[in-house]
Amino acid sequence: MSLKLAVIGSNSFSGASFVDYALNQGADVIGVSRSTEPNAAHLPYRWSGKDRAFQFFPYDLNKHLNQLVALLKKERPPYVVNFAAQSMVGESWKHPEHWFATNVVSTVRLHDELRRFDFIKKYVHVTTPEVYGSTKGFVCENAPFNPSTPYAVSRAAADMSLQTFFQTYRFPVVFTRSANVYGPGQQLYRIIPRTILFIRLGRKISLHGGGHSSRSFIHMKDVSDATWRVMRNAPPGETYHISTNEIITIRQLVERICAKIGACFDSAVEVVSDRPGKDAAYMLDSTKIRDAFGWNDRIGLDEGLDDCIQWVDRNIDVLRHQNVDYAHKA
Repeated sequence: MSLKLAVIGSNSFSGASFVDYALNQGADVIGVSRSTEPNAAHLPYRWSGKDRAFQFFPYDLNKHLNQLVALLKKERPPYVVNFAAQSMVGESWKHPEHWFATNVVSTVRLHDELRRFDFIKKYVHVTTPEVYGSTKGFVCENAPFNPSTPYAVSRAAADMSLQTFFQTYRFPVVFTRSANVYGPGQQLYRIIPRTILFIRLGRKISLHGGGHSSRSFIHMKDVSDATWRVMRNAPPGETYHISTNEIITIRQLVERICAKIGACFDSAVEVVSDRPGKDAAYMLDSTKIRDAFGWNDRIGLDEGLDDCIQWVDRNIDVLRHQNVDYAHKA
């Protein structure tokens, strides 16, 4: 029989990419997200022709918890991977209560249902390095939490709650925290697809604070591979960082994209003020997952950027008509 899993947040970039990876491993996948599926250009699992083993349900954690619980009881997936969260760091300052409603209250309600299910072998909680705040040097999985935005605080609260569920109920949770993910299909308000599309359309790219914050960008295919290994092999209660060792500033990233496309950096960007609470750097030590499961990142940034440029160019007629800004949903 095929391995069965549920992916919560399957419309997200990370969720949709992981669905595609799981289908390519021969799994049967149940996808759940709060809205209907977006354009197929943003759904890698719709490109491969293997989506016959995929079922989708438009359930919102804030509104349809009973339906989601009933679905899981019916399907009894041994593995549940949760990508769902109210994301977007800067925007979380505008309506912090919405971030706490989704990322804490609704998420903890979900966990309190899941911990009663005897069929779940592993629950993978996909969380964020934002919980650490700005880091100096590479940090390991036991780094103290120091969140600096409503988004980060809300994610840290859910992570801490899950730790108590593991300690008290032995709920089989494992945590992953990834560096900045990217790849074909990503939402257009993210820096890499936005930069490529704006250059193609002759629009200016806003560089917050001059682009001096440092990040590690990792291709989503490498993240999906790591997430799969954690799902299948990690002992409950553990946390794993998924990251490359290459650190680059946002400015350097945009400069590299401009060079690949043949655009003039100074003509392509405009410097704007930085976002409040923005962390200067995330540097994640990923030694643990490499040693435990033999995982390695295989797609370098240059190859990955070429991958994204090709995706934008293939879908330019669709992408040019889509909203390129984040649209908040309560």
